[in-house]
Amino acid sequence: MSREAMENDEQKQRDFHHPYTPYSIQLEFMNVLYDAIQDGCVGILESPTGNLICGALTWLRDRKTQDFEEQLRGHTQATQEPDWVTDFVIKDTKQRLSRHKVDLELRLKAVRDKEAKEKALHDARGGDQHYSKKLKKVIEVGIDGDSDDQFLLDDYESDTEGMDANTDDYSPEVKQLMIKLGMVIPGASQEEADLDFPDETKIFFCSRTHSQLTQFVNELRKVEIPPSFPLGEETVGEQIKHLSLGSRKSLCINSHVQKLHSVSAMNERCLEMQKSGTSEQKKCEFLPTKEDIVQTRDFRDHALAGIRDIEDLAKLGKKMGTCPYYSARSAIKPSEIVTLPYPLLLQKSAREALGISLKGNVVIIDEAHNLMDAISSIYSITVTLPQLQICKSQLETYLGKFKNRLKGSNKVYIMQVSRLLDNLARYLEALNSSQKEGEVPPGDLLSSKGMDQINFFKLQRYLSESKLARKIEGYVVHEEEKKSAKLGNQPADNKPKDSVPVLMHLQGFLQALANPSSEGKIFHGQNDSGEACFKYLLLDPAFHFKEIVDEARSVILAGGTMQPMEDYMTRLFPYVSKEKIRTLSCGHVIPKDNLLVWPLVKTQTGRDFEFLHGTRMDPNVMFELGRAVVNLCSVIPKGVVCFFPSYSYLDIVVKEWQKKTSDGRPVIWEKLGKSKEIFRESSEKSSVEETLREYSQAIDSGKGGLLLSVVGGKMSEGINFNDNLGRGVIMIGLPFPNIQSPEWKAKLQHVEKFAYDSYVPPHNLLRAAKTTIEARRKEYARAAKTDFYENTCMRAVNQSIGRAIRHREDYATIVLIDRRYATPRIQNKLPGWIKTGLMTVDPMKADQGRVVDVVKSCSQFFRSKNPLI
Repeated sequence: MSREAMENDEQKQRDFHHPYTPYSIQLEFMNVLYDAIQDGCVGILESPTGNLICGALTWLRDRKTQDFEEQLRGHTQATQEPDWVTDFVIKDTKQRLSRHKVDLELRLKAVRDKEAKEKALHDARGGDQHYSKKLKKVIEVGIDGDSDDQFLLDDYESDTEGMDANTDDYSPEVKQLMIKLGMVIPGASQEEADLDFPDETKIFFCSRTHSQLTQFVNELRKVEIPPSFPLGEETVGEQIKHLSLGSRKSLCINSHVQKLHSVSAMNERCLEMQKSGTSEQKKCEFLPTKEDIVQTRDFRDHALAGIRDIEDLAKLGKKMGTCPYYSARSAIKPSEIVTLPYPLLLQKSAREALGISLKGNVVIIDEAHNLMDAISSIYSITVTLPQLQICKSQLETYLGKFKNRLKGSNKVYIMQVSRLLDNLARYLEALNSSQKEGEVPPGDLLSSKGMDQINFFKLQRYLSESKLARKIEGYVVHEEEKKSAKLGNQPADNKPKDSVPVLMHLQGFLQALANPSSEGKIFHGQNDSGEACFKYLLLDPAFHFKEIVDEARSVILAGGTMQPMEDYMTRLFPYVSKEKIRTLSCGHVIPKDNLLVWPLVKTQTGRDFEFLHGTRMDPNVMFELGRAVVNLCSVIPKGVVCFFPSYSYLDIVVKEWQKKTSDGRPVIWEKLGKSKEIFRESSEKSSVEETLREYSQAIDSGKGGLLLSVVGGKMSEGINFNDNLGRGVIMIGLPFPNIQSPEWKAKLQHVEKFAYDSYVPPHNLLRAAKTTIEARRKEYARAAKTDFYENTCMRAVNQSIGRAIRHREDYATIVLIDRRYATPRIQNKLPGWIKTGLMTVDPMKADQGRVVDVVKSCSQFFRSKNPLI
């Protein structure tokens, strides 16, 4: 039997312990996932119904079983002893190797039993049951003491490395506790840790939002996987050990820190409360101390005993009176699967702060269609002119008080910061007055007077180690409170400022200035509030993601709409060989006749629908579009979601549809309103939940609903329009980004240059003339740029239209209004499961893809689903 045949046979025999009978495409997905992990590959997997949980956990338990058996063989080598002696040795070794695992399962079972009794008692008596920990009196967090000396900087001598490179904000008590609990902290050596559990092979499951992770956790509760080691006579199984990790915003239980809405502000306030030298009255009451080791371990056991989402973990910490943000870290090592949001995985500083090691473990990123954008967003930063001016003013206030008392290198570095702020503000003001937006050459930005004398790496280290930003912000707030007290004004609730120090925000921009220009670019322009600003834009996400790929055993990108896949291979994994990348595009579990996809290419008058920049503003185009939507809404029952390429175009089209006609005929808007109740997504921070609730109520009432949405808006991400919420999805045009913007010019130039530099001539051109090879190289680079631009557009399209069809019995029609959707180049970039329902249209033929054809087909489609329509 060939190796390929053996592998296929092995795949058929795998039991993935799916809670239901899996469909064939789900089995295919789980097998590809299993093999990609087993072979240490990168996986790019597209499936609207694939099961990541069962495929990954089955591999994990199989792997742990193999590791156990290898350990057993290592302790029971063949000998000349009698069989009964060998049998005894094997049995004894099994018990010894599995003892600590069984002990852990027994401890966790005891916790589950205790929780079950507490719940029964709670249900019988009513009211919350709390642990008996005596909580300290809640102390209002404020500035510790009235003396200004607390804001004076410590001596700093960078040239002699005078400060400890491992400087951090943990008090000695907190450090000691974290080490004892096996909670890794920066600067702690491996020998210091007194570990209870080995660091198990695990799966890190990452998604964009906590709501998506909660959905994953709910599915995880349905799965039961066989144990990975012999349990002997113990009546206990091996439960899935899961841990949810989150930011302070999700896990902090201190009411004073919770009042701060900014994650950065919460981080700063928490660190201030645990600094060395902070009085006991000002420290957080929930922060674990040396006396709380037993309770913190108890929290760890409770966290592992059940499958809890991030909200459950926060409630557990509040119930037990201990900080879940810090206490959860002790549960990382013995866990099997850890769920966490994008920033905690993608940022190296966040992984280090949590003590996360990816070495030898599996990383699964769900909803990965926006992964490259997420990486770019995390490492991009905007600094406004008002921020520079505020920072300069605060620095002058601070120097006015402490200038003559600063020692060491403090005065030198602070003057460098002052000079830097002056130059950045002056340069930005000049740019803003001369041109609206554009790219800023790093050389120009750093060539101002005195800037060439600044060592940005040393300055950045100084700002981080000296805590200058906190000192300045603290002193400014302190002075404001003193002035208010003199004037008899009482500060409202003595609240800490809900912001991160401005200078700390600028530190990220300073780091960007030190980055190679090939990774990112600096631009100037205006933000949404009209303020002049600098913006650093990361252009190369591969650099920051490479460390994750190099460290992990396997990295899996998964989602329902992962097409086009080429971008992930060229922009995220250019350093990974093709043999180590596995791809899959699955179909849907629905019957083929439950999905109808039409390219609508011609208006009722026979004109092409093509929403190009020069034609889409034509009133006749918008009128014909309105007529097409009216006709579609007349045959599509219940709910219809219509996606526009931008908020601005949505506004323009709606105004055109609402215009009165000269002869008194009903306008488009009135006709739509007679067919369905109209709802509209707004770019303002209005309630998405409220709009969706009213839309759903209109559908349930029998009136039906039309939801006008925007690609990339609130309705196109993370919201499922299943069943009657999305019987029809209409996509208007192709949402290409603005190719004339400085940011997109830079992105396309970067992609073109990368393709040009990485071009390898095919074998048949190796002996060709240099001019021929050069021409092919340029052609290849231009094609890569065009592909990237189209792929960005189609990822947004796919994510929007993929909101419909969420289960086997669901059905819907998708109408793509633009002649370009009928071209093979664009159709090849649609998800595989959507292409199965795609109708073939030749845009060059006048009798195909017309409004009448699409409306008639949709009418027949829905009559087949419900003859009463």
